[in-house]
Amino acid sequence: MLRKTRTCLTTGAIALTLALGSPPPAGATEDYGLPSLTGNSQAMTGEEFRLGRAWLRQFRARVSTWQDPIAQEYVESLVSRLLPHSGLSDTDTVVTLVENRALNAFAVPGGVIGVNAGLFAFASEEDAVASVLAHELGHLSQRHYSRGQARAEQTQLPAMAAMLAGMLIAASGGGDAGIAAAMGSQAAFVQDQLAYSRRFEQEADRLGLQTMAQAGFDPDAMVRMFRAMQRQVSLQGGNPPEFLLTHPLTESRISDAESRATQLEPMRPREGDPTYHLVRARALLAVNQRDPQQAATRLAQDDTPAVARRYLDALIAAHQGQTDTALNQLDGLARELPDLALLPVSAAEVAFEAGRYDEAIERSRRLLRLMPGHVPATRILGEALLQRDPGEAYRILNELASRRSEDPQIFTLLAEAAGRSGREAWGHLARAEQMQLTGEIDRAIRQLDVARRVAEQSGETNALARIEQRREDFVGYRETMEKF
Repeated sequence: MLRKTRTCLTTGAIALTLALGSPPPAGATEDYGLPSLTGNSQAMTGEEFRLGRAWLRQFRARVSTWQDPIAQEYVESLVSRLLPHSGLSDTDTVVTLVENRALNAFAVPGGVIGVNAGLFAFASEEDAVASVLAHELGHLSQRHYSRGQARAEQTQLPAMAAMLAGMLIAASGGGDAGIAAAMGSQAAFVQDQLAYSRRFEQEADRLGLQTMAQAGFDPDAMVRMFRAMQRQVSLQGGNPPEFLLTHPLTESRISDAESRATQLEPMRPREGDPTYHLVRARALLAVNQRDPQQAATRLAQDDTPAVARRYLDALIAAHQGQTDTALNQLDGLARELPDLALLPVSAAEVAFEAGRYDEAIERSRRLLRLMPGHVPATRILGEALLQRDPGEAYRILNELASRRSEDPQIFTLLAEAAGRSGREAWGHLARAEQMQLTGEIDRAIRQLDVARRVAEQSGETNALARIEQRREDFVGYRETMEKF
């Protein structure tokens, strides 16, 4: 039910040079725009958004992503609640989920936010996850990466390349040894960065605490999260969670956060909502697919609402092929909690995964009548329609791609819908977009060459014009990458 993708990363891609954190110029993300890289250090600030997206393409090429539109929407909504209070309200963020059981999250300048499934598995409350995200937004708001790299007296770009290559390895599971290997001759620069890391961490904590309180979360949750990480280090014999390899935790840092948290109160305390616990159930199942019962055991260890345990039971039943049981359980929960869209869309997902396409279509459309534009339901509807009406699937998925232009999986589905509905040239174009979004720029260009030949043979002038435009974009992007 929960799928993942993984592709290869070239050596040259690891050394991609990036810069850090401001919004894009008007129109920069329209029309599936590619990042526009630059070698001019004076232009780095203006290029932060596009360079961050370039980094994300290389990251996707290296990691196993957690393909869960329901969890994706939840994390995006959480970020959206925090952003207006973080000093980054005008930043266009993109969230990527990683299928990794390690406790980790990260933020890359330009508004890229990554979250491991393991963060949900570790954190028993929503406010704890919000504290991690608020902390990461604090790093972006204070431009810690650029402030650190600006101290290098030599050329800034090679130093930035080394630092972000290390981030790539660390975020994808390489740990501190991977960082050291990636940095190589930049050892002095790295040592300088680490000397500033504790100060930057404390600064991000302070801003994160304020962001949490103003967004209606409990600031004390950050302290509880720190203490939980500290206990894990002790239980694991001094081996810290992956998150702490790049976010060092000290007793003075915890004490400072604790002192500041006591002076803050949530401005609008939120009423109890089980959504986080349902998403956490999905995360636990994602990292325990080989033994789903471990997910149930872990969920039962915490003070988890009964609805979340029942929800996980339904997902496990679906995982084991007991589709009717799963749907009956989900429908029962949906009747008890009619305002929670996560439940009916989960039922549509279960029906689809069981091959009950007509039922998935009906359930998705029913939810979309109540919540037009709901992304998980729209995606399930488009995917199910591939089996019944590819032309309609293409229409729905094409519209969804225009809204989700940084989502490679939407373009994978769009390519399939185009092929099945007789839009062969457009199918190759969609496949090329998926490839460039996952760091495979050479393959993407070759795919565009195929698309051009098909469009020429079929006389599709509109497709041909679009393909030529994108090929020029792709080639320019590749040539600029090669400079680094």
